[in-house]
Amino acid sequence: MTSRSLVATAAFGVIVSTNAVGAQCRPPASSHEARLLAFYEAPFAFSMPAAPEQLTAGTLRLGAEAIPVPSPSSDLQHPTYCYQNTTNNTKLAPLLGRPRLAFALPAAFAVEASYLPNVTVDAAEASLVSLALAQARVLPLAGHRVTVALRADATTGRVRGAITCPQSSLQTTDANVPCYGTRQSRDTFTPNSFGLEGALALRDRGGRLAAYLGAGVRSLRPRFRAGFIDALGNVDHTTVDVDLVRATGFAGVTARMRDRLSISAQLYVVPADVTTMRVGAAYTLR
Repeated sequence: MTSRSLVATAAFGVIVSTNAVGAQCRPPASSHEARLLAFYEAPFAFSMPAAPEQLTAGTLRLGAEAIPVPSPSSDLQHPTYCYQNTTNNTKLAPLLGRPRLAFALPAAFAVEASYLPNVTVDAAEASLVSLALAQARVLPLAGHRVTVALRADATTGRVRGAITCPQSSLQTTDANVPCYGTRQSRDTFTPNSFGLEGALALRDRGGRLAAYLGAGVRSLRPRFRAGFIDALGNVDHTTVDVDLVRATGFAGVTARMRDRLSISAQLYVVPADVTTMRVGAAYTLR
């Protein structure tokens, strides 16, 4: 019997079919399946949120960011390894948002964190946690207006939703057609990544405006698990596992609106996969 699996994130779902209920698929890096998973890892990356800045030890900074979730090309919607003859695509949510916190440590280090509990956004239920350790130093160049930073980050979590078989795809007329049943699927996507990056920032003389650019490398370990029970009681728990390494780049600007409030905009690029945008705001408590 044909069931349906999907490669997805908090904001997307691509429906694909397989003949092996509960099977595991590990597509090669060149496959559309692997590239599609990498494509949707990008919005979850816990990258540098703003122009690097050397903070005084004990400083606490609260922030938030929003990342529009892009859509894949039509080519990526055609599986090439695990699945065949499927092209469907759907979004669970158009935007990913999350809080951010940074606390400055001695020796110009800072620890950063983000936690998104089980919250429902549109048709996605997401739970995410991210951590990072960074060090920023002001260089004795251009009147001490240049800052350099090195940073390591990690993200894991879980995104659930009716990705494989949403309500609109359910049918009870043909058991040989995908989504034969009356209950929506409950699929799970697990974004896992670890990144290393460096950045250089240049501030104006007043310190109100900063432009920055950086690059890095990211290890991706996304996982997907289907969860659909058809009208005959058959359970589909097909999994798709991918291990990839990607180069990354980013550039942006940060503007200090007041002494404690700043806003940022960033272009985040994974040359092999996708380009996204990020906007954020931060408030320094101390």
